[in-house]
Formats: sequence, C-alpha cells, structure tokens
Amino acid sequence: MAGGNERSMKALKEVWRRAENSLCADCGKPDPDWASSTLGVFICLSCSGIHRNIPSISKVKSLKMDHWDDAQVQFLAKHGNAVTKATYEAHIPIYYYQPTYNDCQVLREQWIRAKYERREFTEPGKQLPYSDGVKEGILWKRGRDNGQFLPRKFLLSEREGCLKYFTKQDAKEPKINVKIDVINATFQPVKIGNPNGLQITYLKDNKTRNIFVYHESGKEVVDWFNAIRSVQFHYLKVAFPIASDNEIKNRLTRNFLKEGYMEKTGPKQREAFKKRWFTLDHRRLMYFKDPLDAFAKGEVFVGSRENGYSVQKGLPSGTQGNFSWHYGLTIVTPDREYLFTCETETDQLEWIAAFTSVINQAMTPQEYASKYLDVVS
Repeated sequence: MAGGNERSMKALKEVWRRAENSLCADCGKPDPDWASSTLGVFICLSCSGIHRNIPSISKVKSLKMDHWDDAQVQFLAKHGNAVTKATYEAHIPIYYYQPTYNDCQVLREQWIRAKYERREFTEPGKQLPYSDGVKEGILWKRGRDNGQFLPRKFLLSEREGCLKYFTKQDAKEPKINVKIDVINATFQPVKIGNPNGLQITYLKDNKTRNIFVYHESGKEVVDWFNAIRSVQFHYLKVAFPIASDNEIKNRLTRNFLKEGYMEKTGPKQREAFKKRWFTLDHRRLMYFKDPLDAFAKGEVFVGSRENGYSVQKGLPSGTQGNFSWHYGLTIVTPDREYLFTCETETDQLEWIAAFTSVINQAMTPQEYASKYLDVVS
C-alpha cells in the first residue's frame, strides 16, 4: 500500500512539473498547488475557492496535503492545463477580458464560471449575452451630489456607438449620451464599497467624468463590462481598418496604473500641501478631493522622456510649502515642476515606478493631440 502511495505521488509530481502546469489555469499565478480532479487543471489557492463554489462541475484537492489515487493522477496526466484550455477556451472573443490574479474576485469568478459552468467558449459563433451589440438594463448608480445609489436604466448601442443612462424608466431623453470611444471601465470594489462595483469614466469637455455603478449579480455586471469592450472593439475596427485585432484589443478598457492619496502644492510651490486622491490613467494624472468625486479638480498630462518629462525622487531644495508627509517626488515637464509628497516610502517608490513606466514609453500621435490637458493647478 505504501509503495502504491509513493508511486502515485511520484507520478503526480511529474505531471505537476510539466511546463504547461506551472501557472494557474484560470488566473496565471505562478506555482499553483491545487488541482481539479474532475476538470484536470492545476490552479492556485484563490481560484480553488471559486471552484469549490461549483461542486457539480469541479472538485478540487491540494497537491501537497491531499491524497491522490492512481485514477485521479492518470486523469490529471491525460488532461492538464493545455488540453483542458483547448476545450474550455477554444473560442474566446478577442474583446473578452481574461482576468489575472491581480484582478478582483467578481472578474475571476465570472471568468471561471463562464468557462466551466456555462461553457461559453467551447463552440464557435455561440450567442453570448455581451455580444449582441446592444445591452439594456438597470444598474445602481451613485448620485453625484448625495452619494446614494439609485437604480438607473442604461443603454449600450453598437449601432449608435454610445452609452446612455436615463434618470427615469420612461424618460425619453438620456441624462448622458457618451461616445463609446471615450469610455473606460474598471472594477473598483474597494473604492465603491461593493464587490461588484464598476467605475465608468468618459471625457466631457476634455475633462474626465466618473460614474460609479454596481449590480447585485456578479454575472450581470461582468456582462456589462464585456459588452462595453465588445462595442468598443467593433467601433474601433471600423475606425482603424488596417489595425490588427491585438492592436485594437490594447485600446479597449484598461485598469488604472496607480491610485491613492498624495499631498500636492500649487504652481507657485509656496502654498500648503493638500491631501488629494490621485489616479494615474496612462498619461492622465488626475486628482480629486474625494475618491468618489464625479469630476477631477485637475489633470496633468504625463508625456515621454524624449519630450522633456521625468520623475525625480524627493522635492527641490528650498521647497517652502508646509507638508505633513515627508516622502516627496517631483514630476518635471517642459512647462513646470509638480511637487507631491507620499505618506510612506513604499507609496513613494510605487508612484515613481508607475510614472517611470509611462514616461519611458514613446508617445502616439493621439497622445500628442491630447497634450493640452496639462491643466492641474
């Protein structure tokens, strides 16, 4: 009996060591140490918890702590991540957002359920709830002034190339009508205070406007997210006919590079530093008095190194403004320097790394055109 156990463990380790199984099959996290004995995939601890919630589809076990019999090991050997992905990820739409281990719970859970429970990607041309080119429904939207979440009707239309929302169910005219190419959407469960919280941003009069929404159903809010990406994708295919699918995919919704509190001073650099919430959305650095503000108090364009932009650790010597945080950084632009302070050294280094990643990238023609947004004060 002991010999059989040793043989099974040896065979299990051999399958586990295959290169295809070195990353979680669902989120890509390195060194997964759990597996599904019914699906044949190697997964991380976090994804194993999601699999546990669909026991009719997936039964998970620890590769280190649980016993695996010969039949289960043979099943893993026959399948593994590559074979299973070839079945369950065979026909993923190019625009569908495939989450990583850095993404929030609702995105990862709905990705796993879409693959294995609903089998959305196993057949070509399957009609999906986010692929119709139109989506209409209720989302709970945060009021700009009172902070209350109230149900609002939203309408997304590929034919019209826009997203609308209405303050009343029977309203003839929308409260907003936003072109799809100026929209971004990113999940913000912590900031919004709801596990299904979604932040929708768009440009209005060359300024960024935020809308905060959620839906009680994780599936519904993720369907909205992927519907926005679907409509954007088809819109951009028409707008940029020679661009590859991957180039267009990279233009779809994006996560913010960095968010958090810093202190800032004004252009004279003698004013007191004030605590503000900052969001770095690629080349747009925006600041808000409150993380859930609808409009930024100011924005600054962050260009490339070759155009005279840089980030420096610390503040210029002789800085006069009063500040309570002592980990400073300076953004240098062709026009002026922007001074910020962070609460901790970790925050300081993370912000510097985020700015550096942007500054080191060459600017596109579209980014040159938006350079006039350097309006922070």
